[in-house]
Amino acid sequence: MKINTVLAGVAGTLLLALATSTTALAAEKDVTLQGEAKCAKCSLHEADKCQTVIQTKEDGKTVTYWVKQNDVAKNFHKEICSDSKKVKATGKVEEVDGKKKITLAKITPAE
Repeated sequence: MKINTVLAGVAGTLLLALATSTTALAAEKDVTLQGEAKCAKCSLHEADKCQTVIQTKEDGKTVTYWVKQNDVAKNFHKEICSDSKKVKATGKVEEVDGKKKITLAKITPAE
C-alpha cells in the first residue's frame, strides 16, 4: 500500500515536471509580429520613461506588446520616439502581470 502511494507521488511529480518543461519550451519559440511601434511615454502617455511598444490587431482588438529593454530595443527606439512607425518584429513573447512582453531579436520597418 505504501509503495503505491510513493509511486503515485513520483508519477505526479514527473507529470508536473513534464508539463512545466513543455510550457517553458513553448514560451521559448520566436514569434513574428507586424504592427505599429510607438513610444509608451511620448505617444501613448502610459509610461514614466521612454519605452517601445508594438500595437497589433488581433481578432479586431488592439493588443499592445511592451518591448523589453535589450540592445535591439535601445538601438531602434530613436526611430519611433517622436513618431510611430509600422514594423515587423521577431522575438520571444511572454505574459507578465497581465501585459504581453516581447524580447526582440530583430525589428525592421515594415515594407
